Amino acid sequence: MRTLIFRTAAPFITALMLLLSVFVLLRGHNDPGGGFIGGLIAVAAFAVQGIAFGVPVVRRAIYFHPMAIAGSGLLLAALSGVLSYAFAVPYLSGLWSAPSLFGVTVDVSTVLFFDIGVYLVVVGGITSIALSLEEREDG
Repeated sequence: MRTLIFRTAAPFITALMLLLSVFVLLRGHNDPGGGFIGGLIAVAAFAVQGIAFGVPVVRRAIYFHPMAIAGSGLLLAALSGVLSYAFAVPYLSGLWSAPSLFGVTVDVSTVLFFDIGVYLVVVGGITSIALSLEEREDG
C-alpha cells in the first residue's frame, strides 16, 4: 500500500498522531488517558510511517533501538517509585511538587514520571515487535 497519496499524507498523519499521543499522555490520571494509551497511539503513528516508507525509515526516525527505549522507560517507571522511600511513604505513592520555572508554576509529580515510563515501555516494546514483523513480511 505504497501509493502516492498515502506516501504524501503519511508524514502529516504521523505528526498528528504523535502530537495526539503526547496530549493523551499528559492528560494522565486526571482524565482518561495516560502512558499506555498514549504509547499505543504513538506505535500506530510509527506503523503508518512504516507502511508508507518501510522499516528503515522508521528505524532512522526513532534513532534509538526500540528495546533501549523500552528499557529506559522501565527504569524510569521503577525509579519513580523509589523516590517515595525518601519521604517514608509506600512504594509508588504519588508525590507532587510545584516548582517555578521562569516565573511559571509547573506541577510535577512522580505519577507523571511513571506515566512517561509506561509510555516509553509501550512505544519501545510494541514498536520492536511491529518492526520485526514488518521486516519478515518484506522478505
